[in-house]
Amino acid sequence: MSAFFRRSAVSAAVTLALGITSAIPATQVAAESSSVCRTDDHGLFNGKPAGDGYYHFSDVNFLSKSTGRAAGNGFLIGTSDAGCSWQNIYKGTWQFSQLDFVSNTTGWALAKSSETGPNALIYTKDGGSHFTKIPTGEMNLERIHFTDSRSGFGYSRIYAYRTTDSGITWTKIATPPNNRYAQFADSKSGWSLVVVPGTGYKLMKTTDGGKSWTTKLTVKSEEISGGAVYTDGSRVWALFNGGVGMSQMSYSLYASTDSGASWRKVISQDTSGGGPAPGGAKGVADEGPASPGSHPGNMQLLDGAAILAGYSGAAEKAGVGRSLDGGKSWTNLSTVHGFENRISFTSPDSGWMAVTSISDSAVYSTRDGGRSWTKTISLPNPD
Repeated sequence: MSAFFRRSAVSAAVTLALGITSAIPATQVAAESSSVCRTDDHGLFNGKPAGDGYYHFSDVNFLSKSTGRAAGNGFLIGTSDAGCSWQNIYKGTWQFSQLDFVSNTTGWALAKSSETGPNALIYTKDGGSHFTKIPTGEMNLERIHFTDSRSGFGYSRIYAYRTTDSGITWTKIATPPNNRYAQFADSKSGWSLVVVPGTGYKLMKTTDGGKSWTTKLTVKSEEISGGAVYTDGSRVWALFNGGVGMSQMSYSLYASTDSGASWRKVISQDTSGGGPAPGGAKGVADEGPASPGSHPGNMQLLDGAAILAGYSGAAEKAGVGRSLDGGKSWTNLSTVHGFENRISFTSPDSGWMAVTSISDSAVYSTRDGGRSWTKTISLPNPD
């Protein structure tokens, strides 16, 4: 193994329960043995955070219903008992944007060294106690997704990249002109959400690693502000954003269960502030999670379920909606108080949600697919 990826010495602050070899402090053992789970900050957030003036979460990443991590401005914390207790893993200057762990020890993150700076790609082999910055030149990554300890994809606003050596080197994947969101499942199969100025959007597919692209869906829209694509085998879900105004957002969500051969419009959310939803036709549902006027968050497809995060700054709530039948039906579920959110589900029933706004920042868990939420940790609110 190269010196670049030589394992760092393990910090004594990281617990055995998180896959690290150091001992658990006695205070943590006592907390974990207690039958009462805390919902405050677990005594972890003292001093001044990196970047802005208050601690807040930015992402949550779980490997199982009991083991996972949450990160924010200058910190990474973890739990191995489903959030009953949380421990510090990292404190420092990295301000995390996204976490992507493939095991309890190996993971990557996008993080900033200053509040307004670009994302850096950082890598850990000891669960997050130490990170190594990986040079990426002018890639300006906004998203990453690793499929194992060596292979992964990175995305900027308009480009897609692939690595087979843990992120040390990257190869650009050819995408269509005006690509605004790409998603690859492997080296050959990928999707691209393309903006068509004055018209709307096209959703295009490649089966030869970007050498050729075929249009699978065309969506007209008065406003063009991007979207997202999520895939799981033959299942494809595509989100098309409309206009934004008065803290409201219009958008449409489409689903395919046959690799894009046919489509169903699942959500068609018109708003008074954002105008009509892209695509014109009505959907199975006329609004998304945490409505009225909510914004869509990230989405997960797993074990036949499609789960979409949503949040409304105007209504001060965050939650999820889901379909269990390929988009034939859609249900918006219960909400918590908050302004923005990120989700990480490990099964259709077991999931986690981080409220990522500065106010009311917290991590919640669900064991019933988002019908109800239990707070596991919360950060102090601004004065």
